[in-house]
Amino acid sequence: MNTSDAKRILETALICAQQPMRLTDMHILFNDEIGADTLKVMLYELQQEWGLKGVELVQVASGWRFQSRPEMREYLDRLTPEKPPKYTRAVLETLAIIAYRQPTTRADMEDIRGVTINTLIIKQLEDRGWIEVIGHRETVGRPALFATTRQFLDDLGISSLDQLPEVGPLQEQILASLNVEPFEVDSTSDRQAELPMSVNAETQNASPTAELESSKEIQAD
Repeated sequence: MNTSDAKRILETALICAQQPMRLTDMHILFNDEIGADTLKVMLYELQQEWGLKGVELVQVASGWRFQSRPEMREYLDRLTPEKPPKYTRAVLETLAIIAYRQPTTRADMEDIRGVTINTLIIKQLEDRGWIEVIGHRETVGRPALFATTRQFLDDLGISSLDQLPEVGPLQEQILASLNVEPFEVDSTSDRQAELPMSVNAETQNASPTAELESSKEIQAD
């Protein structure tokens, strides 16, 4: 099989695949007759060939896939006018803290946000497939350590935590990439969902973003 035919087969498989394709899947596609270096060259060439089109070939955490370019979303949404899922800012802030401080415990998140985090917030993020428990901290009570998942990276369209946006524009990036909308809850609902913690004045006045900006170091495996 020549390279031209192999690339055409690979392109077809990537377009038709319902999930990102891993390199191991590509090896199976060719019965291990094509080496990893050749596959990477073909993937790079396909990226270049699709460079000026509305669809792009990208590498995400789970593998390689074709996806529409961000600037096309405005037009594609007209075909599927369903409203994107909405999440409270508390949910998005909690997700941001986990993304930039992982692995982290619930107590760590509460220290940063200055409020007791409702269990439903954690469950909502787990049900969405964006966070998971990866272990327990060796301290009193052995609290669970939370981290983001491959699904979270896939939904953001990136392959590793190193590609997360800067902390400043994080919220806008999350909203655009994950196609979600934030909404505010009224004061009564907010008090029911999250109870103020007994913290010092400095922590009470600090915003989650400010706290995150003071610790930009990303902890990734």
